Amino acid sequence: MLSSSTPFLRLSPLSLYIHIPWCILKCPYCDFNSHEVQLFDEDAYIKQLMLDLSHEQQWLDKRNAARKLQSIFFGGGTPSLFSAKGIGTILSGAENIVGFETDIEITLEANPGTFEQEKFSDFFHAGVNRLSIGVQSFNESQLKILKRIHNSNEAQQAVLIAQKAGFDNINLDLMHGLPKQTVDDAKRDLDIAIGLGVQHISWYQLTIEPNTVFYHQPPPLPNDEMTDNIQYHGAALLTEHGYQQYEVSAFSQQATYQSRHNTHYWQFGDYIGIGAGAHGKLTDHHNSQIIRRQKARLPEHYLSSHGPPHHKESQVKRHELALEFMMNALRLNHGVPINYFSERTGLPFSHVASHINNLQKKGLLKNSDQRIVTTKLGHRFLNSVLETFSHSDRYGY
Repeated sequence: MLSSSTPFLRLSPLSLYIHIPWCILKCPYCDFNSHEVQLFDEDAYIKQLMLDLSHEQQWLDKRNAARKLQSIFFGGGTPSLFSAKGIGTILSGAENIVGFETDIEITLEANPGTFEQEKFSDFFHAGVNRLSIGVQSFNESQLKILKRIHNSNEAQQAVLIAQKAGFDNINLDLMHGLPKQTVDDAKRDLDIAIGLGVQHISWYQLTIEPNTVFYHQPPPLPNDEMTDNIQYHGAALLTEHGYQQYEVSAFSQQATYQSRHNTHYWQFGDYIGIGAGAHGKLTDHHNSQIIRRQKARLPEHYLSSHGPPHHKESQVKRHELALEFMMNALRLNHGVPINYFSERTGLPFSHVASHINNLQKKGLLKNSDQRIVTTKLGHRFLNSVLETFSHSDRYGY
């Protein structure tokens, strides 16, 4: 039986997400806030980002919740379309406005195309210390189906150029469950990634999302049996070569290369979100509230504001907190410390204790060193596990 603890909402470390909304060509599977464009005003956008961040910092200061940043993530869109000088300006501004922890992780998403490759060294010298390269596949036919603007050779060269530039913490984004993909196809992609010696591989299944080209024109995806086989053999291959799976779709060579930024999300930590369509999650510990703040989605609306960008703010309702926490935490292979539940939701552990004990009896969760951990069976039926916590409020205080 797991013991409960006294609820006390505490401030977690703080991260920053920066959204760059533009891309050269929107992929048919992409449901992110990305907009095809050939020209954009980088300077105007950076100016608005700094106003945005200053406004967020003021929000934190008023609540005595200021902290230095432990991680920054440039996402998109395609952040590598920005100049290295622009990225450096943003980082300098963030350090002045919020402050950096000494070992801050700074990740920038990049496309493997030759245009971006030429800037990798400059990104490194601007302060980026982790590069996430959106390869998706090394298979030429798959790249064409996915409408990627690079080829297999360019993707491999991008990694070599990044390594030569000084990056010793590189992530590759790869997809599986691609149209007509076989186990051997997926393993070939992974073999190439492994051979390149990258420190981290994000290997996630293609899902068809609403408001995408693939949703309206579905490609021929592998059946469930093939998808299960791909996942099983792919994960085994990565493990065989020293990549430890620490989350549903994340593998790292060792713990030090786990994505600190994404792990912070999964642990229900606080983060600021700036940029068009960005959203953040912040703790107002004085008022015992978890607040979500979201910025205007369209770049033109984000840029049109005179002063801090327009935003929406909402409180995460009490009956939503358990599910919100578990949706993230249970994705992690090693789970989260039990005390994080109370510290990051403000709810007593007794709020979910009966659910957790019932799930333990079914072999779906386990208590390992005072951590809530999903078993292999639990990961397989994760949606059913999470459904349990959507009803947790009926067992409140």
